[in-house]
Amino acid sequence: MRIRLTVDGTAHDLDVEPRRLLVDVLRDDLGLTGTTVACGHGVCGSCTVLVDGVAQRSCLALAVQADGCSVRTVEGLALADGTLHPVQQAFHENHALQCGFCTPGFVMLLAGALEAEPDLDADEETLTSLLASNLCRCTGYVGIRAAAHQAAQVLRERAASPEG
Repeated sequence: MRIRLTVDGTAHDLDVEPRRLLVDVLRDDLGLTGTTVACGHGVCGSCTVLVDGVAQRSCLALAVQADGCSVRTVEGLALADGTLHPVQQAFHENHALQCGFCTPGFVMLLAGALEAEPDLDADEETLTSLLASNLCRCTGYVGIRAAAHQAAQVLRERAASPEG
């Protein structure tokens, strides 16, 4: 099938088999290997990307389901000049990663969630529920939680500034 995806701002026309997973198209066809594959069953969240702004596990989505959609991967978060997205910067500053395998999924999950709900960190139960949807075996979530709070604050400050 012929599909058209806009991935990280670039349009791609691709011929894909109907059964191909979105994660495989991103990694194998487009070379965007920042999206990791771990469980392959939608349990861990490592493969999370944003499809039209909504977090989605790309190991569960067929590429044809994303036809006509805008997909953001971890490679597309930083600015063109290399400036990290606030979530990426917060992960770095709060040591929210160790092996790094789950990191892209957490970063994308939080980036999408904070864009949709800038104050989500104000409710600890909501934040806990969100973070519990992805698995990390190394950090104990303490750094990830701190990064979420920091990124939320930075994004709120940016939104409130005259420059936006």
